[in-house]
Amino acid sequence: MTPKLGILAGGGILPQLLVEACREQDRAVFVLAFEGFTEVETTRNVEHEWVRLGAVGAALKKLRVAGVKELVLAGPIRRPSLADLRPDARALKFYARAGTKMMGDDGLLRSAILALEEEEGFRVVGVDDVISGLTANPGRLGTHEPDASARRDIERGVAVLKALGAADVGQAVVVQDGIVLGVEAVEGTDALLNRCAALRREGPGGVLVKLCKPGQEKRADLPTIGPNTVSGAHKAGLRGIAVEAGVTLIMAREQVIKAADTSELFLIGLPSS
Repeated sequence: MTPKLGILAGGGILPQLLVEACREQDRAVFVLAFEGFTEVETTRNVEHEWVRLGAVGAALKKLRVAGVKELVLAGPIRRPSLADLRPDARALKFYARAGTKMMGDDGLLRSAILALEEEEGFRVVGVDDVISGLTANPGRLGTHEPDASARRDIERGVAVLKALGAADVGQAVVVQDGIVLGVEAVEGTDALLNRCAALRREGPGGVLVKLCKPGQEKRADLPTIGPNTVSGAHKAGLRGIAVEAGVTLIMAREQVIKAADTSELFLIGLPSS
Protein backbone atom coordinates (compact mmCIF):
# COMPACT_ATOMS: atom_id res chain seq x y z
CA MET A 1 0.00 0.00 0.00
CA THR A 2 1.33 3.43 -0.97
CA PRO A 3 2.18 5.53 2.12
CA LYS A 4 0.03 8.53 2.93
CA LEU A 5 1.45 11.65 1.32
CA GLY A 6 1.77 14.97 3.08
CA ILE A 7 1.93 18.02 0.82
CA LEU A 8 3.82 20.98 2.28
CA ALA A 9 1.85 23.42 0.18
CA GLY A 10 3.20 26.75 -1.00
CA GLY A 11 1.41 29.00 -3.47
CA GLY A 12 0.29 28.37 -7.03
CA ILE A 13 -1.51 25.42 -8.58
CA LEU A 14 1.15 22.74 -8.15
CA PRO A 15 -0.13 21.57 -4.73
CA GLN A 16 -3.62 21.28 -6.25
CA LEU A 17 -2.26 19.14 -9.09
CA LEU A 18 -0.63 16.87 -6.52
CA VAL A 19 -3.92 16.49 -4.65
CA GLU A 20 -5.67 15.57 -7.92
CA ALA A 21 -2.94 13.06 -8.77
CA CYS A 22 -3.33 11.39 -5.37
CA ARG A 23 -7.08 11.12 -5.91
CA GLU A 24 -6.53 9.50 -9.31
CA GLN A 25 -4.09 7.07 -7.71
CA ASP A 26 -6.48 6.41 -4.82
CA ARG A 27 -3.71 7.52 -2.49
CA ALA A 28 -4.32 9.01 0.94
CA VAL A 29 -3.21 12.64 1.06
CA PHE A 30 -2.95 15.42 3.63
CA VAL A 31 -2.26 19.09 2.92
CA LEU A 32 -0.26 21.19 5.36
CA ALA A 33 -1.25 24.73 4.40
CA PHE A 34 0.84 27.74 5.39
CA GLU A 35 -0.91 30.92 6.44
CA GLY A 36 -0.34 33.71 3.94
CA PHE A 37 1.13 31.44 1.27
CA THR A 38 -1.12 28.49 0.39
CA GLU A 39 -4.05 29.10 -1.96
CA VAL A 40 -7.39 28.50 -0.21
CA GLU A 41 -8.48 26.42 -3.20
CA THR A 42 -5.72 23.93 -2.42
CA THR A 43 -7.45 22.97 0.84
CA ARG A 44 -10.95 22.44 -0.55
CA ASN A 45 -12.37 18.93 -0.16
CA VAL A 46 -9.12 17.46 1.12
CA GLU A 47 -7.85 16.62 4.60
CA HIS A 48 -5.75 19.59 5.71
CA GLU A 49 -4.53 21.79 8.52
CA TRP A 50 -3.35 25.39 8.52
CA VAL A 51 -0.15 26.40 10.30
CA ARG A 52 2.03 29.44 10.69
CA LEU A 53 5.28 29.10 8.73
CA GLY A 54 7.51 29.48 11.78
CA ALA A 55 5.54 27.02 13.90
CA VAL A 56 7.62 23.97 12.97
CA GLY A 57 6.80 22.01 16.11
CA ALA A 58 3.07 22.36 15.51
CA ALA A 59 3.49 21.47 11.84
CA LEU A 60 5.35 18.25 12.66
CA LYS A 61 2.69 17.28 15.20
CA LYS A 62 -0.09 17.82 12.65
CA LEU A 63 1.73 15.64 10.10
CA ARG A 64 2.15 12.82 12.61
CA VAL A 65 -1.46 13.01 13.83
CA ALA A 66 -2.57 12.78 10.19
CA GLY A 67 -0.52 9.60 9.73
CA VAL A 68 1.73 11.03 7.02
CA LYS A 69 4.75 8.91 6.02
CA GLU A 70 6.02 10.65 2.88
CA LEU A 71 6.33 14.38 2.17
CA VAL A 72 6.52 16.48 -0.94
CA LEU A 73 7.42 20.19 -1.01
CA ALA A 74 5.40 22.03 -3.64
CA GLY A 75 4.74 25.63 -4.59
CA PRO A 76 6.63 28.86 -3.89
CA ILE A 77 6.96 30.34 -0.43
CA ARG A 78 8.48 33.79 -0.14
CA ARG A 79 11.35 33.60 2.29
CA PRO A 80 10.52 35.81 5.30
CA SER A 81 12.90 37.53 7.66
CA LEU A 82 13.49 35.88 11.03
CA ALA A 83 11.46 38.65 12.66
CA ASP A 84 8.46 37.93 10.42
CA LEU A 85 8.95 34.17 10.76
CA ARG A 86 8.71 34.17 14.58
CA PRO A 87 10.37 30.76 14.82
CA ASP A 88 9.31 28.38 17.59
CA ALA A 89 11.74 26.25 19.60
CA ARG A 90 11.89 23.50 16.94
CA ALA A 91 12.55 26.03 14.20
CA LEU A 92 15.34 27.64 16.23
CA LYS A 93 16.94 24.23 16.73
CA PHE A 94 16.87 23.68 12.98
CA TYR A 95 18.41 27.08 12.24
CA ALA A 96 21.16 26.48 14.76
CA ARG A 97 22.09 23.20 13.07
CA ALA A 98 21.81 24.58 9.54
CA GLY A 99 24.18 27.46 10.31
CA THR A 100 25.55 29.18 7.20
CA LYS A 101 23.79 26.66 4.92
CA MET A 102 20.53 28.59 5.38
CA MET A 103 21.99 31.64 3.62
CA GLY A 104 21.12 30.20 0.19
CA ASP A 105 17.76 28.77 -0.86
CA ASP A 106 19.12 25.39 -1.95
CA GLY A 107 21.28 25.09 1.16
CA LEU A 108 18.26 25.84 3.33
CA LEU A 109 16.10 23.28 1.51
CA ARG A 110 18.80 20.63 1.70
CA SER A 111 19.06 21.18 5.43
CA ALA A 112 15.28 21.04 5.82
CA ILE A 113 15.00 17.79 3.87
CA LEU A 114 17.86 16.28 5.87
CA ALA A 115 16.12 17.21 9.12
CA LEU A 116 12.76 15.85 7.96
CA GLU A 117 14.30 12.52 6.99
CA GLU A 118 17.06 11.87 9.49
CA GLU A 119 15.64 13.59 12.57
CA GLU A 120 11.88 13.34 12.06
CA GLY A 121 11.60 10.02 10.20
CA PHE A 122 9.69 11.15 7.09
CA ARG A 123 10.63 10.23 3.53
CA VAL A 124 10.80 13.24 1.21
CA VAL A 125 9.92 12.64 -2.44
CA GLY A 126 10.00 14.85 -5.52
CA VAL A 127 7.03 16.20 -7.44
CA ASP A 128 7.92 13.93 -10.36
CA ASP A 129 7.66 10.91 -8.06
CA VAL A 130 3.97 11.73 -7.70
CA ILE A 131 3.08 13.26 -11.08
CA SER A 132 4.70 12.34 -14.39
CA GLY A 133 4.76 14.50 -17.50
CA LEU A 134 5.19 17.92 -15.88
CA THR A 135 8.81 18.51 -16.88
CA ALA A 136 9.95 20.12 -20.13
CA ASN A 137 11.02 17.92 -23.02
CA PRO A 138 14.31 18.63 -24.82
CA GLY A 139 14.11 20.58 -28.06
CA ARG A 140 11.43 22.85 -29.49
CA LEU A 141 8.19 22.86 -27.52
CA GLY A 142 6.21 25.27 -29.68
CA THR A 143 6.17 26.53 -33.26
CA HIS A 144 9.00 29.04 -33.13
CA GLU A 145 12.75 28.48 -32.89
CA PRO A 146 15.58 30.75 -31.72
CA ASP A 147 17.79 32.26 -34.41
CA ALA A 148 21.58 32.40 -34.21
CA SER A 149 21.70 35.58 -32.10
CA ALA A 150 19.08 34.23 -29.69
CA ARG A 151 21.10 31.04 -29.30
CA ARG A 152 24.13 33.12 -28.40
CA ASP A 153 22.07 34.87 -25.73
CA ILE A 154 20.94 31.48 -24.44
CA GLU A 155 24.55 30.29 -24.20
CA ARG A 156 25.43 33.46 -22.34
CA GLY A 157 22.51 32.94 -19.97
CA VAL A 158 23.53 29.35 -19.27
CA ALA A 159 27.09 30.45 -18.45
CA VAL A 160 25.85 33.19 -16.11
CA LEU A 161 23.44 30.88 -14.28
CA LYS A 162 26.07 28.20 -13.79
CA ALA A 163 28.40 30.77 -12.24
CA LEU A 164 25.72 32.27 -10.00
CA GLY A 165 24.13 28.92 -9.22
CA ALA A 166 27.42 27.70 -7.76
CA ALA A 167 26.92 30.44 -5.15
CA ASP A 168 23.28 29.31 -4.62
CA VAL A 169 21.86 32.42 -6.27
CA GLY A 170 19.12 32.47 -8.89
CA GLN A 171 17.57 30.07 -11.40
CA ALA A 172 16.70 32.58 -14.11
CA VAL A 173 18.36 35.30 -16.13
CA VAL A 174 17.35 37.62 -18.97
CA VAL A 175 19.97 38.31 -21.65
CA GLN A 176 19.75 40.60 -24.66
CA ASP A 177 22.53 40.89 -27.21
CA GLY A 178 24.95 39.30 -24.74
CA ILE A 179 24.11 41.79 -21.98
CA VAL A 180 22.54 40.55 -18.74
CA LEU A 181 19.43 42.66 -18.16
CA GLY A 182 18.48 40.96 -14.92
CA VAL A 183 19.08 37.97 -12.66
CA GLU A 184 16.39 36.33 -10.54
CA ALA A 185 16.95 36.66 -6.83
CA VAL A 186 14.43 36.43 -4.02
CA GLU A 187 11.74 38.28 -6.00
CA GLY A 188 10.93 35.46 -8.45
CA THR A 189 10.67 35.21 -12.22
CA ASP A 190 7.55 37.33 -12.69
CA ALA A 191 9.18 40.29 -10.91
CA LEU A 192 12.39 39.72 -12.87
CA LEU A 193 10.48 40.03 -16.14
CA ASN A 194 8.71 43.16 -14.91
CA ARG A 195 12.07 44.76 -14.11
CA CYS A 196 13.57 43.80 -17.44
CA ALA A 197 10.71 45.31 -19.41
CA ALA A 198 12.04 48.76 -18.46
CA LEU A 199 15.61 47.77 -19.35
CA ARG A 200 14.98 46.52 -22.87
CA ARG A 201 17.45 47.78 -25.44
CA GLU A 202 16.99 48.59 -29.13
CA GLY A 203 17.10 45.67 -31.52
CA PRO A 204 15.87 42.08 -31.24
CA GLY A 205 14.44 41.24 -27.85
CA GLY A 206 16.21 39.24 -25.20
CA VAL A 207 15.70 35.72 -23.89
CA LEU A 208 14.71 34.23 -20.55
CA VAL A 209 16.81 31.26 -19.43
CA LYS A 210 15.83 29.05 -16.47
CA LEU A 211 17.99 26.24 -15.08
CA CYS A 212 18.55 24.22 -11.95
CA LYS A 213 21.53 25.36 -9.92
CA PRO A 214 24.58 23.10 -10.26
CA GLY A 215 24.13 20.15 -7.91
CA GLN A 216 20.74 21.43 -6.75
CA GLU A 217 18.52 19.28 -4.52
CA LYS A 218 15.85 18.24 -7.02
CA ARG A 219 13.15 17.26 -4.55
CA ALA A 220 12.25 20.90 -4.00
CA ASP A 221 12.27 24.29 -5.72
CA LEU A 222 12.59 23.05 -9.29
CA PRO A 223 12.56 25.80 -11.94
CA THR A 224 8.98 26.38 -13.01
CA ILE A 225 7.19 28.27 -15.76
CA GLY A 226 3.52 28.83 -16.45
CA PRO A 227 1.15 31.09 -18.38
CA ASN A 228 2.26 34.14 -16.36
CA THR A 229 5.86 33.50 -17.43
CA VAL A 230 4.90 33.64 -21.11
CA SER A 231 2.76 36.74 -20.58
CA GLY A 232 5.58 38.46 -18.68
CA ALA A 233 8.15 37.54 -21.32
CA HIS A 234 5.92 38.95 -24.06
CA LYS A 235 5.31 42.20 -22.16
CA ALA A 236 9.05 42.51 -21.57
CA GLY A 237 9.66 42.33 -25.32
CA LEU A 238 11.57 39.05 -25.19
CA ARG A 239 11.98 36.70 -28.12
CA GLY A 240 11.69 33.49 -26.23
CA ILE A 241 12.19 31.22 -23.25
CA ALA A 242 14.77 28.46 -22.78
CA VAL A 243 14.46 26.04 -19.86
CA GLU A 244 16.39 23.02 -18.67
CA ALA A 245 14.71 19.87 -19.97
CA GLY A 246 13.91 17.04 -17.60
CA VAL A 247 13.76 19.22 -14.49
CA THR A 248 11.82 22.41 -15.31
CA LEU A 249 8.14 22.11 -14.43
CA ILE A 250 5.63 23.50 -16.93
CA MET A 251 2.31 24.38 -15.34
CA ALA A 252 -0.65 24.20 -17.76
CA ARG A 253 1.60 22.91 -20.56
CA GLU A 254 -0.87 23.19 -23.44
CA GLN A 255 -1.83 26.71 -22.42
CA VAL A 256 1.81 27.73 -22.10
CA ILE A 257 2.75 26.39 -25.54
CA LYS A 258 -0.32 27.96 -27.17
CA ALA A 259 0.42 31.32 -25.51
CA ALA A 260 4.05 31.20 -26.67
CA ASP A 261 2.99 30.44 -30.23
CA THR A 262 0.38 33.22 -30.21
CA SER A 263 2.95 35.70 -28.85
CA GLU A 264 5.53 34.52 -31.41
CA LEU A 265 7.91 33.47 -28.66
CA PHE A 266 10.12 30.43 -28.97
CA LEU A 267 9.97 27.90 -26.15
CA ILE A 268 12.72 25.28 -25.99
CA GLY A 269 14.06 22.67 -23.61
CA LEU A 270 17.82 22.69 -23.18
CA PRO A 271 19.74 19.45 -22.57
CA SER A 272 20.07 18.87 -18.84
CA SER A 273 23.41 19.87 -17.42
